Amino acid sequence: QVERVESGGGSVQAGESLRLSCALSGLTYSPSSCMVWFRQGPTKKRERVVVVDADGTTTYLPSVKGRFTVSRDIAKNTLDLQMNRLKPEDTAMYYCATAPAGSCSSDYRLAHDGDWGQGTQVTVSS
Repeated sequence: QVERVESGGGSVQAGESLRLSCALSGLTYSPSSCMVWFRQGPTKKRERVVVVDADGTTTYLPSVKGRFTVSRDIAKNTLDLQMNRLKPEDTAMYYCATAPAGSCSSDYRLAHDGDWGQGTQVTVSS
């Protein structure tokens, strides 16, 4: 049985919150890895929601900045994404991925060197 990497998705109303979790034990991960939460909506291209570089630097998609917060739970070995004040346009399949340091901002390197989860669906209704 394949371990499900992402969890926490669901259907909520606009303005509500969800917390996604990425089990790093299900991906290729080391302290030198970068990590990223992606999303892809039904009619949108894939977007980087947040990139966490190996040095801990975080870069958020402008449309989620101030609403979403990424954090590492060392004890649980997860990368969590707290999503507050959700909007209908946040509706998407959310994926997490890990890759060698410096790869997470490159679509090519992430596609070739990254390790991806299966995704968790987030649906926000108005």
